Amino acid sequence: MRKIVLIGMGAGNPEYITMQALNALRRVDALFITDKGREKEELMHLRKEICARYLPDRTFRIVVISDPPRERDPADYLQTVDSWHEQRAVIYEKLINEQLGENEVGAFLVWGDPSLYDSLIRVLGRVLIRGATAFDYEVIPGITSIQALAAQHRITLNQIGEPFQVTTGRQFAKGWPQGQRDVVVMLDGEQAFNTVSDGETEIYWGAYLGTPEQILLSGKLREVCATIEKTRAEARARKGWIMDTYLLRKPR
Repeated sequence: MRKIVLIGMGAGNPEYITMQALNALRRVDALFITDKGREKEELMHLRKEICARYLPDRTFRIVVISDPPRERDPADYLQTVDSWHEQRAVIYEKLINEQLGENEVGAFLVWGDPSLYDSLIRVLGRVLIRGATAFDYEVIPGITSIQALAAQHRITLNQIGEPFQVTTGRQFAKGWPQGQRDVVVMLDGEQAFNTVSDGETEIYWGAYLGTPEQILLSGKLREVCATIEKTRAEARARKGWIMDTYLLRKPR
């Protein structure tokens, strides 16, 4: 039977990839790489760089997948994402059938960790439900931007004896999660931290974590929020894309 391996490649630093991930890549016959357009071409090159750096003598087929675009500000977010996942399932089903032999192994290098705000597990589940192809799949964890954020700022994600919550900018804009002192916010294109009005909340912000272009800012939110917004806008204009994450903390 065909096999698909979803490999967490880490948050941007090629050295974040694990030995488990490299051992999995040594079994691969075809590597599927998603093309998200010219603006994010750098992300595709990083996947190829990892393979060239750690597996210089390993040859496998590279299959580039043109990712269908998704509406970024839809009226019905869940319906839009559902439709997008179905489009991707159709594309992936076709490529798996065409590009992967019955006893071969295919792999996707997933940014960060496949279990956190990534849709590939769900999309492959749809492919299997459609019933036109059969395969087994395996998930290998990777270092997330959350872990990289904490490491680069030299902080813990939670305060002593307390939990922390991970959410999206879309959800955080609706209000601070009840009962939480520490909130990690990802996928925030609108800087939802501006909805916080108190003067004691701290922010630990990072962009392009683990890469040579990494940017770190921290301090009292009201004192640094304007700097973060300006820095973020300039970085996005310069590179054409941005990936950033931050921790908001209410002191005891």
